[in-house]
Amino acid sequence: MREKVYAYLKTVPEGRVVTYGQIASALGNKNLARAVGNILHQNPDPQNIPCHRVVNRKGELSDAYAFGGREAQRARLEEEGIVFRGNGTVDIGKYGMA
Repeated sequence: MREKVYAYLKTVPEGRVVTYGQIASALGNKNLARAVGNILHQNPDPQNIPCHRVVNRKGELSDAYAFGGREAQRARLEEEGIVFRGNGTVDIGKYGMA
């Protein structure tokens, strides 16, 4: 499953986000969202596997973002043109994958 998660993430374009549940569903089991998160935490190549583009179903960033924390994740998304709401979340309707 690990390689499938990483392969899927490589299809998420710059300036877009996906949720853990969307990845799990795309891989065939929507109940594996937590497993997706664990896999992302072990990302061996964060420069080429864009785990910073994954948010929760509410558009919230991860407190446990493994590559510098929440602020590093936010900075990377902002560099890609994502604008955050006043409450610090990403508008999935606007920035989510279609």
